[in-house]
Order: sequence, then structure tokens, then C-alpha cells
Amino acid sequence: MQQTIQERNPVPRVRGVGEDDCTELFHRWCHHRDRRARDELIQRFLPLARKLAHRYRGAHEPIEDLFQVASLGLVKAVDRFDMSRGTAFSSFAVPTILGELKRYFRDCGWSVHVPRGAQEQALKVEEAQQALTTKHGRPPTVPELAEYLELSVQDVLEALETAGAHHAASLDAPHADDEGGTGTLGSLFGAEDERYGLVEDGLTITAAARQLPLHERRVLQLRFLEDLTQTQIADRIGVSQMQVSRILRRAVARLNEFADPEGATDGRKGLAKQV
Repeated sequence: MQQTIQERNPVPRVRGVGEDDCTELFHRWCHHRDRRARDELIQRFLPLARKLAHRYRGAHEPIEDLFQVASLGLVKAVDRFDMSRGTAFSSFAVPTILGELKRYFRDCGWSVHVPRGAQEQALKVEEAQQALTTKHGRPPTVPELAEYLELSVQDVLEALETAGAHHAASLDAPHADDEGGTGTLGSLFGAEDERYGLVEDGLTITAAARQLPLHERRVLQLRFLEDLTQTQIADRIGVSQMQVSRILRRAVARLNEFADPEGATDGRKGLAKQV
């Protein structure tokens, strides 16, 4: 039979905590509501809460914050435990504490709204990543995660993508640009993208070129799209290099006139320089 997820993640055994030793404390709390017994029980099982908090430890969540959440789950488990059912306290406390941790991640830990099912799947994959990394000493591959969790590779990939929405990056976070300079993520927003100007110039030139004679359009295409020299163009169309030069200058001048009757812009002056 295939191993279940619960078999892979058994109830943690916490050294120094013997439930048999706590029977009297549970009796005093459950039957007599002895607050001192309750406080002692919480204190004794805090190592269990810390151990479970470490399961969810990551780069974005301080362990002390997770320990606080797990401790709250422990308090709820102590308050709700019914010793008359004959169930071991750890068997009741572990799912209660884990439920509190999962609720924290679901309600407070996500930067954007993500459906609950997708959140829980992403958390399972993150937990499996940590477990397999500890076991093998390296990050697991997607197929390894899929086998470990008994999921399809597609489900794991979707969960990993969902996990990317868990934490938002600060706009003040440092960011290195392509030229080796440093700045912040916020500095990337609102900057003018020069490529928009290139697109606009391209559309303007294309519209203006339709008004040129066919032979001038042909020469412009050979020069600026196919990147041929004037000599190569002359050989291609059967004229002299001087004639090609005159055709190019005349065509560019007409383009400037059609595109900007009041005077060529810097982008089109640059085109003229390439002739």
C-alpha cells in the first residue's frame, strides 16, 4: 500500500513531555477548572507547539510569529480537550495547532486573494519542499514533489505558481538594473519606456511610406530592413551607387515631410543620418 501523507508526517514526539505524567493536571483542569493546572499543561506542551511552528518556517515568516500562532493553537487544544474520550492529548493537539497555523497563512499571510483550496495545496507543497530538502540535502525536483505528495506534476506546478503570490515585495527593496546600477523596485514604475516611441515612429513612417513611389519604397526597404549598403542596392536594382544615394535622400526627405510637415522630429533626423 502507498504511504499516506499522515504516515509521512507522524505526530511529533517531544522529549521531556510524558502524557501519563500530565493525567493529574488534565483531571484538575477538565473536572475542576484549575487555572494553575491549565497553565502548567500549556507550559509543558510548548515544545510541541514550537516543533510544529518550525514545519512552516520560511524566509518570509519569522519563527517567533509562527510560534505565537502555534501557541494560540495549543491553548485552544488544552481548553477543548476532553480526557473522558480516552484520546491522547497529542493526537488532539497536533491537528488543532496545525489548523491554527494554516488559518494564519490563509487569512493573514497572503498578499493577494487566493482560493482556499489553492492556498492549502500551495502550503502542502512548501512543506514538502522543506521536508525533502532536509532529507536529501538539496531542493527537490517537481517530479519528486509530485511523487511525495501523490499529486500530478501539473498540480505541483500550479501550487508552486500559487505560492509565488504568497508574499509581496516591498517597493523599497533594492534592485539591480541591467547596467549594474542599484535602485529600488519602486524606481522601475512610472519610468518612460523609450520603446513606445520607437513603435510610434515605426507606425508613422509606415503610413508615410505608402505615399512614396514604388521604386523609392523598394530602395528604403533594401537599405533599412535588409541592411544592404548603397553599393549592394545599386547592384541589386541595376543603377549606380550615386543614383541610390539620391533616391534615398529624396525618399527620406519626403518621409519627413509627410510625417511631420512642420519639421522632422529627432527620430526621423536619426533616420536621415543613416542614409
